[in-house]
Amino acid sequence: MSDMTEKMNIQWFPGHMTKAQRMIEENMKLVDAVCEIIDARIPYSSRNPDIDRLAGTKPRLVILNRIDQADPAVTVLWRSYFKSQGLDVLETDCKSGKGVSGFADAIRSVLKDKLEALAAKGQATRPLRVMILGIPNVGKSTFINKVAKRKAALASDKPGVTRGKQWITIDAGLELLDTPGILWPRFDSQEVGECLACTGAIRDEIIDRETLAANLMVRLRELYPQSIEQRYKFVPDPAANGYELLGEAAKKRGFLVSKGEYDLGRMAAVLLDEFRDGRLGRISLEKPKAV
Repeated sequence: MSDMTEKMNIQWFPGHMTKAQRMIEENMKLVDAVCEIIDARIPYSSRNPDIDRLAGTKPRLVILNRIDQADPAVTVLWRSYFKSQGLDVLETDCKSGKGVSGFADAIRSVLKDKLEALAAKGQATRPLRVMILGIPNVGKSTFINKVAKRKAALASDKPGVTRGKQWITIDAGLELLDTPGILWPRFDSQEVGECLACTGAIRDEIIDRETLAANLMVRLRELYPQSIEQRYKFVPDPAANGYELLGEAAKKRGFLVSKGEYDLGRMAAVLLDEFRDGRLGRISLEKPKAV
């Protein structure tokens, strides 16, 4: 991360998430496979680092969601990365439904050995059971509703609304176990916390939005300067700090508080909303460290 970014203190692990983690551990024995939904814009930060321990030896499917908002060239790198880790990958855009229709086939491919074993025992009619995991606000409930073709899971833009567990029948041979979105006790780095905050996985009420938006401006200047130019109509100064970039954007938008003073708080809210809505273009904040 650039030395022009400001330090942020982001730690969030409500009690209900500790309870959710226990529930996941207890229910793992009931399922045949684990499906992990992650945000294609931040695949590293949106993975629960406990997933390997929680899933154990269960077959896994990684769903790269929100591909419509991520940089397609970077998504290709992530797909290769996960495949190199021995994980099957499905790319989806839950809002439009793109890629979702391939889910049942992808799961059956992941569980090919299990299906053959069940057939050999004469249990081919037993439904496959799959646990769906994902951190808050990653699109998990929307995904389940698209797969189930009905409103089976509660969906919301606010993190942490999925309560308790629920079984959802997709077809005669496939059942999903929905679980509450969980974060982990502490973030490995400021960068992870900021990526989660930028995409809305952490509630805005508990973070400093101005600092977050200023740091996002610095990162956009480093990764996608054209998005700043196109959306906010100025060329980002390589020597400016994040607050100065935010101020320049506020000036271009006419967010004046008093003569010569611009409303950084209002501009921060606009920047974060426009990033989350995809109005800055297709942006990925992380690339795999090795492919």
